[in-house]
Formats: sequence, C-alpha cells, structure tokens
Amino acid sequence: MCVAQTTSWGLLYYSLPVALVPISKDTGWSVPAMTAAFSAGLIVSAFAGVRVGRALDRTGPRLLMSAGSVIGVLALLLVGTAPNFAVFAAAWLVAGFAQAAVFYQPAFVVVTRWYGTRRVRALTTLTLVAGFASTIFAPITAALIDGLGWRTAYLVLAGILAVVTIPLHWFFLNAHWSSGPDQPVHGGPAQDVRAVVRSGSFRFLQATMALSTLALYAVTFNLIALFLERGLSYRIAAIAFGLIGVGQVIGRIAYSALPSSTSAVTRTVVLTAAGAASVWALALVPGPAGLLVAVAVIAGMVRGCTTLLQATAVSDRWGTENFGALQGVFAAPVTVIGALAPAAGPALAVALGGYPAMGIVMATLATTGVLTATRTRTTTRPQD
Repeated sequence: MCVAQTTSWGLLYYSLPVALVPISKDTGWSVPAMTAAFSAGLIVSAFAGVRVGRALDRTGPRLLMSAGSVIGVLALLLVGTAPNFAVFAAAWLVAGFAQAAVFYQPAFVVVTRWYGTRRVRALTTLTLVAGFASTIFAPITAALIDGLGWRTAYLVLAGILAVVTIPLHWFFLNAHWSSGPDQPVHGGPAQDVRAVVRSGSFRFLQATMALSTLALYAVTFNLIALFLERGLSYRIAAIAFGLIGVGQVIGRIAYSALPSSTSAVTRTVVLTAAGAASVWALALVPGPAGLLVAVAVIAGMVRGCTTLLQATAVSDRWGTENFGALQGVFAAPVTVIGALAPAAGPALAVALGGYPAMGIVMATLATTGVLTATRTRTTTRPQD
C-alpha cells in the first residue's frame, strides 16, 4: 500500500505542477487554465469519494482500487495524447475518478480495517512513505519531459502507473472483507450512517477540518509570495517553502505519540489551535527571516499532523463500523476545500491588497475552526 500510494500520488497529482510550463510553452494553453482543470478533477474526486467509501464497506478493496488504477492509466494516456485543451481538461476530470479510488481516503479505510485499534502506527507509516511522492516523481517527470517531451513523458508515466499499482492493488488487497479488527468488539448496535452524518458533532468535525485545511493550505501554498512581501529574498522564501515538507514529516512522526494519552476531541482542538497560531504568526510576524522560516516549519508540522487527524478523526469517534461510508462523506468537503485553497489565497490577496491581509483572514477562519472543534464530542462509544 505504501508503494502504491507513493506511485499514485507521484503520477496523478505531482506530475502536473512539474509539467505545466513545458506544456504551456508547447501548446499555448495558459497555466491558470490547466491548474483550474486539475482543481476540477480534485473536486470530482471529492464527490466520487462518497460512493467509493460506500462501495468499500460493501465489498473488498481489490476490484475498486485496481479499477481506479486502470482509470488513472487511461487518464494519463489521454493527457499525453490530448489534441486540444478541452480533451486535456477532460482527462483530468477522468483522473479525478481515479484519485477517488486510489488516493489516501480509500487507503485509510483499508489500513484502518486491517489494523483496527493499532491503526495509528500503520497510518503514520503510510503517510510518511507516501510523503516522498513529490521527492521521487517530480525529478523523474522533469527528466522524462527534458528527454522525451511532455507528451511521450505522460505515456511513460501511464506505463509506470500501470506496471506498479495495478498488480499491487490486485494481488495484495482483499477481494472481500473478512472478520478481523474491523468487527466491533464492544457489542451494541451498528452505527447508522445517516444518523451519524446528520449529527451535530459530525458536521462540526467537517467544518473544523474544512476551515483548518483552507487556512493552512491557502497560506502555506502561497508562502513564497507572502515572504517576498515581507522583504525576504526569493532564495530564502523558496527554502522556507521547501522546509514545509520537512515539517510535515516531523509532524506525522510526532502525531503517533498523541493518541495513547489524549482524547479525540483534545487532539482535534490542540492541532487546530496550533494551526491557527501558526497562520496568525505567518500573517503578523514581520521578521527576521530565521523566525519566519521556523514558523513555516511549524506550519508544515501541523499540516503533517492534520493529514493523520483526518485519517483517524472519524474512527476515533464512531469506530470502524461503516467506516468507508462515513470517511467518504467526511472527506468530501475537505477535499473540495483543499482543491480550492491554493487559488483562494491569491484571489483574496488581490482583493485585500496583499498576502499579509489574506493571512489575517485565513487565521480568523482557522480560529473559528478551533471553536467548532470543541463541539465534536460524541456520546457513543467507538465500535472498534
């Protein structure tokens, strides 16, 4: 699963940012338009993810995730052979269906059902390894484009996705779920999916994650522009942006130490508060450069923790019964926000007259997320 996730993220997500400029130079398609097509694909993945989650509960992951890999291969082939921008955009919409079936959310469901109460360590390992997707595949994509051109490069990338992920999903995933850690051990009735998703605690949890994701991603994705306005050099700003990834790895390692000693609500409140504090610092602290870089690393750490918080927030509160359906519904608005956040930052900065002002607005939203986090407590006992 670690290898399949790393490859899927590297090819279906991180390949396009590397290829944007070469594609634009060759075709004349605008970078913003291509980025919008990519974001639209992510939104498709968010809505498709709801059905994927339900399907995972009914059947095992083998057929669904293998089919996702096949769709991903077809999408990359379509990217490489697109005769015009309309087909190129359609290819990324197709990729959205693949992303829904092969990215983190279905993987979280599989790992959670495999490991039950021992899921945090396994989820941490999964996200740590997959966190190197851009490190591995961005240089590979760039080298292929330099040597073969972007169209042939995407055909090769499609081949890599097929050779690596289809066999892994088909031969190593469950054809059907069997009894194991996913079965409730506390007795009592199974969770009613509709009742859970309509509950106030579930909706507050969605709002908390959406607000935190919007603030953290809008600010950190546009960190270079923000730091340039603070007077930092482009080199320092770029280094700080790169160190966010280091922070994410540190954060994911640190997260595994939290669950044994804290409640689900406490973890949610603490991490959303830390995220809000880091966004406030990025918005308000004028310098010096070393302090700003340190804050950027801390923001990256919170982002790393947030990935694991999203993976465990539902199962920690409602257990693993019907987990696929619950996780799919829970993740949909967060995925949509994650797709829109990078573009929302610059748009708001233009409207408000600068990136620091944008940061203040995002910090305010993140603080609101802290308040909603306090309302995510449940009265039911987790069914795992």
